[in-house]
Amino acid sequence: MTTVPPTGRIHAPAIDTGWAERAPATDAMYNPALIACLLSAAAGTHLKRASSGLPVALSFIVTPMALHRDTRQALTATTVRTHLRTWAERNPMVRVGFPERAQDLVPVVRQGLRFALRHHILGLNGDMLLPQGRLPHRIPEHPELEDILRTSRLLGRWLAVNDPAAVFALLGVTP
Repeated sequence: MTTVPPTGRIHAPAIDTGWAERAPATDAMYNPALIACLLSAAAGTHLKRASSGLPVALSFIVTPMALHRDTRQALTATTVRTHLRTWAERNPMVRVGFPERAQDLVPVVRQGLRFALRHHILGLNGDMLLPQGRLPHRIPEHPELEDILRTSRLLGRWLAVNDPAAVFALLGVTP
């Protein structure tokens, strides 16, 4: 069975992204290009700190943390020197609902990863994401976008010094 969108082009159901059902504000936040950019920012700082790529599994942690406004605000007052466990203990309300947010964003993260790999924003080496330097030279100025990317870079550095299994356990999610 195929669907015919308003453009008249026929799409197979397997590649139908469901964007028609989303609200415009949701489209902006869950845009695959934005997800690709935030993951590239996280992978870049992770690479500098750990000399290895960002484990693919951690992209499912970085994205819900970077897109969630309350989490970004809690991370603003944090430095890389603060241990993840300490931060989580100081900010228990951020952890509330995180497993559900992470689960809800799985399809969005997958779309963002596919976009990033297809457009050479990220490369894949085994199960590690590596930035490819293919980001736009000028990212539109917007305070929330800048905040998302700044948080992504912080998370990349921060997660470089934490065991992925411990991160998942601390946040109450399973890979």
